[in-house]
Amino acid sequence: MSSGETAASGGAKLDFNCLTDGCEGLIVLDLENVADPDFQAVCPVCHRAYALDESLRDKLTRMMKLISHLRDCEDILGCSAVSVSVAGGEVKIPYALLLTRLNTMITLEIAGRKIDFHLWVKPSNSQVFR
Repeated sequence: MSSGETAASGGAKLDFNCLTDGCEGLIVLDLENVADPDFQAVCPVCHRAYALDESLRDKLTRMMKLISHLRDCEDILGCSAVSVSVAGGEVKIPYALLLTRLNTMITLEIAGRKIDFHLWVKPSNSQVFR
């Protein structure tokens, strides 16, 4: 999924590669739906179903709340930057750039395997960096 697809669809999504051996499917989760105990994701290639246990639903629900809080603080973050030390000084990177242009991942352990979930967040302002 590209960030362009995210901007056209929901507010925040996670994706991960199917865990079935040999399958190259990409499972996409809308964070706004994962809190539902009956939520299930299905691989579009092999049709393997993924149910989320309470612990994982809790973590992903808290991730959605974190994203919501970040959006609530956009006016503050718009005036903030991360400073990176480089040879010859510092480079200031605006938070807005970090939140909209860098790939974010959360790595969780599922069934004894570490799985990288890629996080896609739709900018709340469609005019960001146009």
